[in-house]
Amino acid sequence: MAEKENLLHLDDNNFSTEIASGLVLVDFYATWCGPCRMLTPIVEQLAESEKGHAKIAKVDIDQAQETTANLQITSVPTLILFKEGKEVKRVVGVKDFDYLSELIKSHSE
Repeated sequence: MAEKENLLHLDDNNFSTEIASGLVLVDFYATWCGPCRMLTPIVEQLAESEKGHAKIAKVDIDQAQETTANLQITSVPTLILFKEGKEVKRVVGVKDFDYLSELIKSHSE
C-alpha cells in the first residue's frame, strides 16, 4: 500500500500522542475487510483536503489490538473523530467524502 504523506498510520505506540491535540479523524480498518478497502480512497482524499485543518489517520485493528479493545471497536470500518484527545463522534460503515468532510467542519470551531 502506497504511503500518503498527509495520512497518518497509527498503532498502540503512537495513538494517544497523535490524537492528543487538535481534530483527528481515525479510520479503524482491517486488511481483510471489503468495505474498508472501499473507504480507503475516500480517507486518502480527505487527508489531502483537510491538510492544515485536521489530521486524518488509519489504524489497522489487527496491528493495534490494545487501542482497538480500549475503544471497544467491534465493527470495521469505524471512524472516530477526536478533538483534543476526546471522542466527539463515532460512525460505523462506509461514508462518502462529503459526509466526512462536513463531520470535520462541524467540529472544527
